Order: sequence, then C-alpha cells, then structure tokens
Amino acid sequence: MKMLDKPLVVSGQLAWLGDDRLERTVEVPTREVSTIANGEVTQQREGRSPRSFSLKRAPQLQLLVDSFVALLGGDSAHLEQAFTVQHSVDGADRWTLTLTPRDAKLAQTVNRIDIDGSGNEPRCMIMQEADGDVAIDLLGEYASRMPATPTRDGLVTMCRGG
Repeated sequence: MKMLDKPLVVSGQLAWLGDDRLERTVEVPTREVSTIANGEVTQQREGRSPRSFSLKRAPQLQLLVDSFVALLGGDSAHLEQAFTVQHSVDGADRWTLTLTPRDAKLAQTVNRIDIDGSGNEPRCMIMQEADGDVAIDLLGEYASRMPATPTRDGLVTMCRGG
C-alpha cells in the first residue's frame, strides 16, 4: 500500500549483535531503537514507553530476521532454505545477490531482496515489496553518500555502481 508521495529518509545504524540478535538505531527523523533478540522485538521511541511483541505474532518477520542473521553469519545453507539465491557479477568486482522468498506468505509482502556490493563489501540492500514499494538501505561508506533529495531511481543507480 503506497502511502508517501516522496521517499522517507531514515538515518541510523543496523548492528548484528551475534546469534539471533539485531539492533536498529534510528537517529533521523525520530530517535528510535529496535532490538530483536530471543524471539522478541522491543521498540523504544523517544518520549514513549517501550513496546514489545513476540516474533511468533509476525512469522514473516521472524523469517526475515533468521535469513538476515544467516546472511551476516555466512550460513548459506540456512539462507537457501528461506530464499532462492542468485549471484551475479558485473564488471571486475561489482556483484549482486538476489534473494527470492520461498515462503508463499512472505512472498505476498516481499518480492525479492537485492544486495549490491563490491569486493567484500555490501553497499546497498534493496527490498522490492510485492505492492511495488521499495526500501533501499545504503550500507557502509554508501550510507554517508545519501543525496540531499534522494529518488528511487537515483539510489538504485548509485547502488548498481552508477
């Protein structure tokens, strides 16, 4: 469901804390910390009480978290249980890893995830949602290269090495 007329730019950090623990810290537009650990999600937004819920209530999110942890941990067997994995190389060192969900319910939300990189470094993660929306995460040094007025096409071009 498309709700925004222009891109929502969120700036912060995503950290893998080992095992099944992830933490996302958002600095802009509003300070927020989301932690996923031991099957629970906790969100703390500035000026609000923390909210928590079990990943059992959101099985597709659990699958995404498990897959992201597998990706970061280099567990290709676990990743390939949840996604069809394709790897392509463009040029000397640019590459794209395309993940297509195997789970029918997840595929109703996420069409595919493309991770673009160069050498050993991922640069961008592009999540193509089933409704046509897209979420683009700039990673590593690319995070500091966010244009003042980002566009979907401009970010995709940047991610693909343009």
